[in-house]
Amino acid sequence: MFRSIVRLQSQFGNILSPNKVCPRSPHFRFAFKYSSAITERKRFYQDVSISQGEGGLYEINLDRKKLKTPGGKLFTVPNEVLAIAVATEWDAQRDTLKFYTMHLTTLCNTALDNPTQRNKEQMINAALKFLETDTVCYRVDEPHGLVELQKNEWDPVLHWIENRYYVTIGSSSSILGPEIPEATKDTFRQHLNSYNFWSLTGLEFVITQLKSVVLSMGIVDRHLSVEQAVLLSRLEEEYQIQHWGNVEWAHDYDMYELRARTAAGALFVHLSSESSNVKRKLLQDREG
Repeated sequence: MFRSIVRLQSQFGNILSPNKVCPRSPHFRFAFKYSSAITERKRFYQDVSISQGEGGLYEINLDRKKLKTPGGKLFTVPNEVLAIAVATEWDAQRDTLKFYTMHLTTLCNTALDNPTQRNKEQMINAALKFLETDTVCYRVDEPHGLVELQKNEWDPVLHWIENRYYVTIGSSSSILGPEIPEATKDTFRQHLNSYNFWSLTGLEFVITQLKSVVLSMGIVDRHLSVEQAVLLSRLEEEYQIQHWGNVEWAHDYDMYELRARTAAGALFVHLSSESSNVKRKLLQDREG
């Protein structure tokens, strides 16, 4: 039942297997802390299944018990493919449930309980605030090697999004960053308003991880892979590591963790979008 979801892993990475995901770091955002008051517990169920409930929503069943959110609501998702993805997370757990690896479940909990009680307008405004401090818009004056690296790696992505959405963003080495035109903000506000609440939840999470609207939209629009976007978001850090070295295990830990979270958020955007081509394709594959 869960095989079709594997087809997405080539695009977003292997985020559904807890054995491939690194544990938490102090940089985890609120949404992941919200997943559970505890980080691990013994597995208490044998079978995982999905079922369609009232209003066409899908539920997750652990043996014969229906999954609920941390806020006590019935855990429901808007479509079958997202339900399969969440069920896969629960089914992939071994003897111990590692909640910090269950990224899609956590994002669903956040969308369902909405613990910060925000509406779409507030979420869009929060996303646009990141545009004003976007990672790829802040440039350094020195050293020359890093200046050239930022120009060569970030400028093409910046030019892509400006052409894609017919906007002006620009870059700056000023501590204040570039001045984003109101017309650009209005364009992105209108575009983000086309997302449903669930998709916005995922997109905002990706933006938070990468500290970049530009890179996040690059992933969602399939211009960048998760691996490319994560590397671009860490460009200065990677430059410093190449020159000064690093603690290898710590670097790999942070890199894999950021990839896992970013991939989960991007996958969540697509699976929770009512117009998602990914969703339609998966359903066609399952019926074929």
